[in-house]
Amino acid sequence: MKTTALTLEFQGPLATITLTQPEVRNAFSDEVIADITHAFHTVAKRSDVRAVVLAAEGPAFCAGANLNWMRRMADYSRDENREDAGLLAEMLRVIYECPQPTIARVQGDVYAGGMGLVAACDMAVAAEGAGFCLSEVKIGLIPATISPYVIRAMGARAAHRYFLTAERFDAQEALRIGFVHEVVTPDQLDARVDALVKALASGSPNAMRAAKRLVLQVAGREIDAGLIAATVEGIADIRASSEGREGVQSFLQKRKPSWLA
Repeated sequence: MKTTALTLEFQGPLATITLTQPEVRNAFSDEVIADITHAFHTVAKRSDVRAVVLAAEGPAFCAGANLNWMRRMADYSRDENREDAGLLAEMLRVIYECPQPTIARVQGDVYAGGMGLVAACDMAVAAEGAGFCLSEVKIGLIPATISPYVIRAMGARAAHRYFLTAERFDAQEALRIGFVHEVVTPDQLDARVDALVKALASGSPNAMRAAKRLVLQVAGREIDAGLIAATVEGIADIRASSEGREGVQSFLQKRKPSWLA
């Protein structure tokens, strides 16, 4: 799949979605949002895909909103703004709920809505020199649509600071607050992402999807009888599944499971 905004490539168990508009710093527009949404829908339907990498070309990962898109939004009515924001929200939901594990490969600047892209992925690896900014308040806006994902990623305490100050922070600070998982030198970025993909490809495909659903379902919930019952059902279901049985038997028999054979 190739559009003016991105490419979607499949290589074995890996799908790579690459933003390809470095001339506009891979900024959002209606078309970009639609293309990203479609790409993740396409990947979600592929049972052979074990991991998804979201990458970008050029010196910026994603600089937020495209200027032409912002000019159009400036004249939108409230209803038009609601509809427009709904498309961005749907894109983020599709990324966040993608059944396969997702990795953000981050280089360069990540501003405003671009922060939502990184936060919606399961994992994020950043190159030294990457910069992050929630810049919305500087132009009279707030990071509302991306906030559920960004706050989950960096925590409420850090969000209080960076939502309000719109300070730019570096990759080491992003690591410190938990927004990214690792920071590496630019020449190590691809190798580190590849190592994560290799680790993901070694797990049971069914268990990987179930483990991701587990995090989505459990994170932030009160520990009560309903949650406990759901986790009991979850382990019972996976133990009784064909891959669950195969995985345990292969471990006991000291052989590779069928998905690695």
